Amino acid sequence: MADPETPDWVRDAIFYQIFPDRFARSVSVPKPRHLDEWGSPPSYHGYQGGDLIGVVEHLDDLVDLGITAVYFTPIFQSASNHRYHTHDYEKVDPMLGGTPALRRLIDEAHARGIRVVLDGVFNHASRGFFQFHDILENGPDSAYLDWFTVNEFPLNAYDAEKAPNYTAWWGLPALPKFNTDTPEVREFLWGIGRKWVEFGIDGWRLDVPNEIDDDFWREFRRRVRAVNPEAYIVGEVWSDAPRWLQGDMWDAVMNYQFTRACIAFFIGDSVNLKELSRTSLHPAGPPGAEAFRKAIERLMGLYHPNVTAVMLNLLGSHDMARFLTLASGDVSALRLATLFQMTYPGAPSIYYGDEVGLSGGHDPANRGAFPWHRPETWNMDLLHEFQRLIALRRSRPSLRRGSFRFLYASGDVIAYARPWGDETSLVAINVAKSRRRLDIAVEGVLSEDAVLERAWSHQTARVERGMLRDIELESRSGVVLTTPATSRS
Repeated sequence: MADPETPDWVRDAIFYQIFPDRFARSVSVPKPRHLDEWGSPPSYHGYQGGDLIGVVEHLDDLVDLGITAVYFTPIFQSASNHRYHTHDYEKVDPMLGGTPALRRLIDEAHARGIRVVLDGVFNHASRGFFQFHDILENGPDSAYLDWFTVNEFPLNAYDAEKAPNYTAWWGLPALPKFNTDTPEVREFLWGIGRKWVEFGIDGWRLDVPNEIDDDFWREFRRRVRAVNPEAYIVGEVWSDAPRWLQGDMWDAVMNYQFTRACIAFFIGDSVNLKELSRTSLHPAGPPGAEAFRKAIERLMGLYHPNVTAVMLNLLGSHDMARFLTLASGDVSALRLATLFQMTYPGAPSIYYGDEVGLSGGHDPANRGAFPWHRPETWNMDLLHEFQRLIALRRSRPSLRRGSFRFLYASGDVIAYARPWGDETSLVAINVAKSRRRLDIAVEGVLSEDAVLERAWSHQTARVERGMLRDIELESRSGVVLTTPATSRS
């Protein structure tokens, strides 16, 4: 098979994941009366009323942060605050502002250089989805029996004490699983994939796509790429995923194995085990630089470089406790993990609110409202750190497109290089609670007498006898050194 072709723009992207009900609420979008108060403790079923126009009204804040792409959890009409229970795949939920709000969002995001990726829930629908509702109403006389797998009638769709007598995702009666062996189901879902790319979205994040046959995804890719050859297709798979990343199905996955490695190294023994155990990332693995190096090198070896370059590298999402909560409140762990995330190959993805220090355990606690109404609660130092790390990544091609090579990994310290053409960046990170001094062998990476500038300062370091010597690292800190334009190696 030929080398995988992946969207070039993703190599330079900084993603921001938004849970629409909780990001921002615009007064211009009509809402039902019975909403939870904005900022109240999030619940499984309550709505707080965020909408797409609220996102539009904060696009300039995302520009200030440095964001160039947004991934939205589902936005189609649904009877759930997370909208994974899809009622109508052809309509944006009215509570989010409807389809006109998506039109405005795409246009205004694109005008600012921000791409838009939507969540595609193609494995299962909901009890309110028309074809399934027809089976509920008409039983064995329904015209849509083969859209789902029904074992007996009448359907047990609402009795919580009985298992559903039809195939449902994880046995949840609210989520009947599509029968994707049925040609009409396949055509319907492929048509939805194409429809919204024609509308102007820049890609799809696929919900639990490993539960659908590979041939389905091969044709999905053909249909979507026929409309936009640069559309990004990223799957939700928490484990290793080379099967789907050969160039004929998806471009990348949400890189939860990256997340796992970062939890082990940057949080280490301080991890909140209660929260970690509620995910499939438990156990995260042994702490320490040597284990981290092995984990990252193994991960990079799994995929073609064109795939690694567009992996969606995340530290948190709507499906796990926030990173700060996993770190038991240790902001330095989030700061150092973000430094690594922003200097590592692939597309960094920020879960909304992490940049201002939002915390929260497993869902629904990880889906709290963005505190626009309480700016005094923001961790401004953390926000500024996110801004400067993103700005650094965007200013240095080597940090976005360079190859990756560990130079040092021992105890609590790692160092690695990102060469790209005539520019090389070198990053060193110390997760210990005490200061470290480091000598780094750079022969074969940097030429003799090459000079590197330290980011955010005027300090320099020079290669002597194949070494960078006496690199000083404060406790729980990192440095980025880059060959300057006048003296690149």
